[in-house]
Parts: sequence; C-alpha cells; structure tokens
Amino acid sequence: MRTNIVLIDSENVKPESIEKLKHEHFRVVVFVGTNQKRLDFAIVNAVHSLGSNGSYVQISGKGPNALDFHVAYYIGKLSAANPDAYFHIISKDKGFDPLIKHLKEQKIFCARSSSVSEIPLVKSSDKLPPKERAADFYEKRIASAKARPATVTSLQSAILSHFHKLLSPEEVANVVKALKQAGHVVVNGKKVAYPERAQQLIQPERQ
Repeated sequence: MRTNIVLIDSENVKPESIEKLKHEHFRVVVFVGTNQKRLDFAIVNAVHSLGSNGSYVQISGKGPNALDFHVAYYIGKLSAANPDAYFHIISKDKGFDPLIKHLKEQKIFCARSSSVSEIPLVKSSDKLPPKERAADFYEKRIASAKARPATVTSLQSAILSHFHKLLSPEEVANVVKALKQAGHVVVNGKKVAYPERAQQLIQPERQ
C-alpha cells in the first residue's frame, strides 16, 4: 500500500476526522501558525492517537504565505525520503494549486482537499453502502482471481485490504453479509465457498 502523507493547514481549516487516518499507510503533519497559541483538545488527542505517524510543525515567521512555504519545504524533504508517497494538502487555500501542478510535473503525487473527509481515498471507503462495497470487492478482487480467500478470516482480511484498511470490523462484517446475500459466497462455519453462478451475478441478466 502506498504511503499517504497528509499535511494539514490548521491556519486555514479546522482539522476534523483525523481519526479516519489511523492506519499504517497514513502519516499526518499538522502545520501550526506562529500566532496559534492553542489547539482543540480533540485535535491534539486525535493526532496523539496516531503515535509516530502523527506530528506537528510550528512555522517560523509571519506573513500571508509563510505556512505555504513550510508545506512546500516539507513535501520536498519527505518526497526525497518517500519517492512513491502520495501527498494530501488539507486546505481551502487555492494558492497551493500552482505548487501541486508543479509537483505533478515532477512526478510527485499530490492533491489538495478542503477536509480530511474529502480525501478521495477516505471518501471512497466512507460513503459506499455495504451492497456497493460487496459488488466492488467481488468484481475487482474475487471474480477473476485464481486464488480466493478460503476462510472467513482471510475473506475479512481481503476486504479490509481492498478498502485500504479504512473499514471498521462491523463494516467488514456487513460486506461479508452483502456478499452472501448476493450469492457471491457461501459461508459454512469458518469456510468460504464460491458458487459457479456467482460469476453471472456480477452484472444484471439481459433480456
């Protein structure tokens, strides 16, 4: 899984939903302005819960673009150490967009979102109902695969991996349930089987 580094402009946005980034492939850096003397306890607690994957940068100096320059510096520094990483700038400031365009030209993956919840990786896993998640998982990970999960535990692990480890245990269980209801899998105790007719259920039958 590609490392995703999230750089949050806390001068421009109120960092929310940081807990959604509590996975090993996310790293979070919260940039704090010179004049910001306090941060909400919820934000501090969420970043602290990330352990070594969460950190702060207190910027030096003042000015309308001071924080932007710090973000640019850290992307350069971190991209050198993590050339395959994807960078997410969390800010409503469109002034970052020329920087992002230049980074893409340099083959550095980068995008801007107005909030953590709007990060495409988070958003795609956040809003799909179990039925759609099950269909997406089956079509992309099971239908044409030669090796398929043979146990409930391995199936749950495959689902979690497919959705970038952003689902809760309850959400994974709901995907398994939707797979069973769609006829894609048959669960017998701890074992999982795949009916031959499941292949035809990927798309609606044509009249």
